Amino acid sequence: MTKTATSAPPESYEELRAEMAGRYDGLTKRLRQIAEYALANPNDMALETVAVIAERAEIQPSSLIRFAKAFGYDGFSTMQRVYRRRLIDQRPSYLERIRAFGETSDGDSQVPLAVLDRFVGAAVLALNNLNETVEAEALEHALESLVSASTIYVVGQRRAFPVAAYLGYAFAQLGRRTVLVDSIGGMLSQQASAIRAEDAVVAVSFHPYSPESLQVVEHARDRGAAIVAITDGPFSPLVGPADVSFEVEEAQVESFRALSASMCLALALVVGLGHRLDAANGTTGSVR
Repeated sequence: MTKTATSAPPESYEELRAEMAGRYDGLTKRLRQIAEYALANPNDMALETVAVIAERAEIQPSSLIRFAKAFGYDGFSTMQRVYRRRLIDQRPSYLERIRAFGETSDGDSQVPLAVLDRFVGAAVLALNNLNETVEAEALEHALESLVSASTIYVVGQRRAFPVAAYLGYAFAQLGRRTVLVDSIGGMLSQQASAIRAEDAVVAVSFHPYSPESLQVVEHARDRGAAIVAITDGPFSPLVGPADVSFEVEEAQVESFRALSASMCLALALVVGLGHRLDAANGTTGSVR
């Protein structure tokens, strides 16, 4: 059972978001549900009443009060002030614009050119958001892990597979020993069994998270390998075991999600690694 926090409650939205992510696994199922809703709908948390939020999140109003107290607040209204300050202080939110863009539709929504226009517009917003949210320190950390790795293992299943496949191809083109854990023939365990502490694993997974990718990440963590995760939010099961993680908010139009931002991040990692290898060795492979 989740205990009420005894330390001072978070004063800013970013602090609260980080604490929710850090304590997510220890929350009850109901409080996890609220945390997920709060992450996806911060404006609702700032502007709506307890009754409205409870209805939309499909919970009891009393659960919101328990949620606030679990993070050290004396009630929901105190927590709500943190969300309201975010609205006052924030720059325009690309995340909200991405979601709003994906939800808009008009009479031409089935015309091919109109469909393309919606995907392009949402992708532009997603790429702008990526540019604003990825931290230089995280990129440096990831590249250091890739440079120093004896072997780079790359895993990504289902929708994430194109990103993983490109990374596997590009790292190999740079002359790095690379293993794409693709699970062909049901050989996932065998492919991942050689991971050692001197290696690095790049794992790509989005909701609903691939059990196969999580299995590789858990094995890599047990072996002491460096883990770089590309995923979609602070509650992703990849974030905890990863040494460095990137949260990518992809463009989504209706029920279709693109991979524009994830592929852009993959390209940045490849080119960054190439520059590091060039500086260290004087030569690199070429990625074509």
